[in-house]
Amino acid sequence: MNSREHIETEAARWVARSGEQAWGEADEVALQSWLAESIDHRVAWLRLRSVWQRADRLAALRHVPIDVEPPRAARVRRLNWLPWCAAAAVCLLAIGLVFNHVNSARETYRTEIGGRQSVPLADGSRVELNTQTRLRAAIDERQREVWLEEGEAYFEVERDPSRPFVVHAGERSVTVLGTKFSVLREGARFEVVVLEGQVRVDDERKTQQAKPILLSRGGIVLAQQDARATLIVDDSAARAERELSWRQGVLSFEQTPLAEAAAEFNRYHRRQLVIVDRSVAEIRIGGSFDAAGLDAFVRLLQRGFGLRVEEQAERILISRG
Repeated sequence: MNSREHIETEAARWVARSGEQAWGEADEVALQSWLAESIDHRVAWLRLRSVWQRADRLAALRHVPIDVEPPRAARVRRLNWLPWCAAAAVCLLAIGLVFNHVNSARETYRTEIGGRQSVPLADGSRVELNTQTRLRAAIDERQREVWLEEGEAYFEVERDPSRPFVVHAGERSVTVLGTKFSVLREGARFEVVVLEGQVRVDDERKTQQAKPILLSRGGIVLAQQDARATLIVDDSAARAERELSWRQGVLSFEQTPLAEAAAEFNRYHRRQLVIVDRSVAEIRIGGSFDAAGLDAFVRLLQRGFGLRVEEQAERILISRG
């Protein structure tokens, strides 16, 4: 049983126990403590409690008929088994929800190299896909989850405390109630930029060293998935705006090494910039450039830095003149 299934099962047990007549103050304290341990606990609890309240069959299990008085021994046996029947029923529902969770994530969106796309989601949220991006979304009355398979996406999330919005990106996840932010997943590279509101970044490997990261407006997380290295940049609204300039088809740089700028351009084009000399790779550049204007960018490098350009079928080699 994986961690998600374990949480669903625990939530089902809490839902079943909360309907017992013996439920007391100590039980309520224990429940609240379990809910406070993780937002995943609260999400599972709210989802299964909602199912419990709406399901007629479970409602029938919770009510004992009052017009017929059974023999005491039979009544005791029935009352003793009632919570277990309810728990079993809710556990079956939990398993069904996990199964539906896996199978409901069928909405897939993608863009090709150089493409961008804006997609409205079923809950009123909106996602913008950057170049060469692929994601899946499962949005319904129980859950709001997105899996970023590759690329970069910007999210404007409708607020809904009962259904946190979760973006899974490899070994990390981003959880929000309502905010504006972007997530990038490119190979081992992982990045989150918060434009508005607050998000929580979790390492799904659940190691002791992997503590949740809270980011507010202007916050940025830069990480390498394979190296377990994470850099947090707080309160940098100007940089956050630059990082999201791709939404207007623009790439913005500020004292950025040419090698990094070339790598960014390469995400948008099949013809690739290749920096031949290390000294050229370390040249710092700044400014805003049309993401689709690769040739114009190369001409500016020639004029501004006197660099040598050799154009081939699928590559543009850049070196000292």
